[in-house]
Amino acid sequence: MDRFSFLNAAHAEFFAQLYDQYLENPDSVEPSWRGFFQGFDFGMSTYNGENPVSQTENGTSVSLEGTSASEKLQKEFNVIKLIDAYRNRGHLFTKTNPVHKRRTYTPTLDIENFGLSKADLSTIFDAAKVIKIAPCSLADILGHLDKIYCQSIGVEYMYIRNPNDIQWIQNKIGHNDNHPDFSHDEKRAILNKLNQAVSFENFLHTKYVGQKRFSLEGGESIIPAIDSLIEMAAEKGIEQFVMGMAHRGRLNILANIFGKSTQDIFGEFEGKDYDQDQFDGDVKYHLGLTAQKTTRSGKTININLAPNPSHLETVGAVIEGITRAKQDKYFPDDFSKVLPIAVHGDAAISGQGILYELVQMAQLDGYKTGGTIHIVINNQVGFTTNYLDGRSSTYCTDVAKVTLSPVLHVNADDAEAVVHVMSFALDFRMHFGRDVFIDLLGYRKYGHNEGDEPRFTQPLLYKIIAKHKNPRDIYAEKLLAEGVIDANYVKGLEVEYKSNLEVNLEESRKKELTIITPFMQNEWEGFTKAGVAQMFKKVDTSYSKEGLTAVANAICNLPKDKKFISKIQKLINDRKTMFFETNKLDWAMAEHLAYGSLLQEGYDVRISGQDVERGTFSHRHAVVKVEDSEEEVVLINNLEGKKGKFSVYNSLLSEYGVLGFDYGYALANPNALTIWEAQFGDFSNGAQIMIDQYISCGEDKWNNQNGIVLLLPHGYEGQGAEHSSGRIERYLQLCARQNMVVADCTTPANFFHLLRKQMKTKYRKPLIVFTPKSLLRDPRVVSGIEEFTTGTFQETIDDETVNKNGVKTLVFCTGKFYYDITAEREINGRKDVAVVRIEQLFPLPTEQLKKIIARYPNVDDYVWAQEEPKNMGAYGFMLMNITTVKFRLASLRASAASASGSYTRSKRRHAEALKFVFDKNISR
Repeated sequence: MDRFSFLNAAHAEFFAQLYDQYLENPDSVEPSWRGFFQGFDFGMSTYNGENPVSQTENGTSVSLEGTSASEKLQKEFNVIKLIDAYRNRGHLFTKTNPVHKRRTYTPTLDIENFGLSKADLSTIFDAAKVIKIAPCSLADILGHLDKIYCQSIGVEYMYIRNPNDIQWIQNKIGHNDNHPDFSHDEKRAILNKLNQAVSFENFLHTKYVGQKRFSLEGGESIIPAIDSLIEMAAEKGIEQFVMGMAHRGRLNILANIFGKSTQDIFGEFEGKDYDQDQFDGDVKYHLGLTAQKTTRSGKTININLAPNPSHLETVGAVIEGITRAKQDKYFPDDFSKVLPIAVHGDAAISGQGILYELVQMAQLDGYKTGGTIHIVINNQVGFTTNYLDGRSSTYCTDVAKVTLSPVLHVNADDAEAVVHVMSFALDFRMHFGRDVFIDLLGYRKYGHNEGDEPRFTQPLLYKIIAKHKNPRDIYAEKLLAEGVIDANYVKGLEVEYKSNLEVNLEESRKKELTIITPFMQNEWEGFTKAGVAQMFKKVDTSYSKEGLTAVANAICNLPKDKKFISKIQKLINDRKTMFFETNKLDWAMAEHLAYGSLLQEGYDVRISGQDVERGTFSHRHAVVKVEDSEEEVVLINNLEGKKGKFSVYNSLLSEYGVLGFDYGYALANPNALTIWEAQFGDFSNGAQIMIDQYISCGEDKWNNQNGIVLLLPHGYEGQGAEHSSGRIERYLQLCARQNMVVADCTTPANFFHLLRKQMKTKYRKPLIVFTPKSLLRDPRVVSGIEEFTTGTFQETIDDETVNKNGVKTLVFCTGKFYYDITAEREINGRKDVAVVRIEQLFPLPTEQLKKIIARYPNVDDYVWAQEEPKNMGAYGFMLMNITTVKFRLASLRASAASASGSYTRSKRRHAEALKFVFDKNISR
């Protein structure tokens, strides 16, 4: 921060009084003030009997005779306050809006508001040193301030609390008065990219009249800006570039930044079918791409544009996860080498709550990515809503203040200024490793899409837009006036570019099918798509006794030189006992053995979510704390022979943003077991968009596999509606065409094999696991070591405790209810009832179930039993998929809420459901 910053907060009269006190008795003022006044005296005048004189920049002397030194000093401080006002509020008075007049803000920056007048304009002020220039007239100071803060770029940064950050920013924008200084070649390069952007949109508008493309027109300057950003990033050593954006401008960026074949884009406009049957695809302006780009200086950079649905800001979380996965995998010691770019709409960045979740993740250990450059394509209207109706904040980017990130507002018609702010943003990100926001103020030429009539809702605005020149023509006129180009230069660029588009259009029309290239195909080399046969193919997920013993030794021994609370000591000792003595391994032990065995085999493991280090139900304790210091100890990291990396992070209180991040992480690293755990199963509905639009259908829409694992605690224990059901029915409703796996395991060993299977196959599917709560400590829910060293995941578990010929009632169930039913069976002495567990609900193992049913020749009563209400759980799914037998339902009665808040009532209803299992004559 500048050395005069301490002056900014105090009232000018205070300075004058203090100066008078100094003149009377220098030793009576505080030493730092005394030093300041001494320097001021030296700079202002000499005291040799002559009148104080101030020199103007042209050498004219301005006599201060008749003006007391304290009055002059007060004006010096008034100038300092004026400078401070420009720094704090100059962004409110910029020329950043190409089509609107700025709103009026008061007070203005008029000098009269700072105790100054036109008579002071020629006065030389020492305060000019504050903005790093020599003492000069007030008029010159105002000229510098206007250039820095009030032209095509408005800068918000004074809310940042670190003085060093502020000083860095002031030095940066003070250089060349915050104006670019491009060479003629650089200017022509900017114009070339602007021409591509404008010509591309014009071509599509001509060839595909009325088709939706979500035109970039009004924001075309983002094309040269991102082009320059990639060029500059490569020069700074950045090797990978991960970008996410909504639909507006996506086709233009795919063609003119990522180099996507315009033949393929035209094919998508033609509406041709795809070259794969098991692939439904998505609309053209949702698709992504991965490419290798060679910069003009010859450097190679990997660039990725993530696919996304219409749910605008969701992709921001995904690209952060992709970025972090690439950083962890390729550059664990230098996160700066992978750069995330999030492109937003103005209505979306201010209106979508996920943005707040993302900025709160930005500096957290488990989610930080070394700084994101956020770019807002600011159309100043959202769908049909005016910006004044779309937010309460002054700017759409005000969320940036949460993380004290600087914001640069820039006029989208000033192409050089747009490229210039990209340079600032990149330098800030590389220097500080933090987020930075760019608000690109433009407009949209048409309505929300090309079929809309924008004059319905913004008639005045669209009269202005209809007459407004595009950024290319505005910039071309500027360069023509500067002598950088001649009159025919732009026409030549346009003819050449459009001729190439015409050729590609004709070639595209010769092709019969559309080919969609999977996103990040390099990361997925060696993986194959899986149909139902592959998904049911048995995978050897057993692990050696020696390997499991090594894992047990790591997680069952606390460091002897550290002190832990007695409960932790007991818990770890209990683990040691169950593995080395009793051979009864519980759920948590099975989970750790799965992670440890995968780590030994070279897979990474990442677990994220609320309270996952300990586990919501205090079962996992992947991280234990030293009692006296709260030092974190991750016992599994002591595992001998560990080849993979184990990471576990308590997340912020977010489902939507964090699940999106972890989905992105799994998308970029298929060799990492990536787990998101909900605090309670139904809390996943806070992330429903990620589940509905990405997890369940990403492979079908975008040809992307993903191995994300969701652990959703589920079970009816009288905990109320929000702590009982993981909403099994919702996931099953999303299931089709082998898109994911839904499981509800009943044994620790089967859970162990399920987790290992997730990594041991050569394909990836999302895995939804409904995990237990009370069963975590139920003595019946244990497995022997031999169940881990042999076998594989069992989709179904038949009842081996009964005489199958004597069974009259065959019950099918899943999860915790199995233990309730078998306990009730034992109490009632019912040897004619068998209970079959379906451990995997999707893909439903129908062939296995047919074989199981055939083993019970005398059954006349088939029951589907569930602890959920009739209209929830898996009942409807089972009716739809099992037609060979007719199920009788044993469940809670249909309900609006998933469970009662009364423990007594819950217990009574649960008992009633159990009665339905064993008595088919009870009236429903």
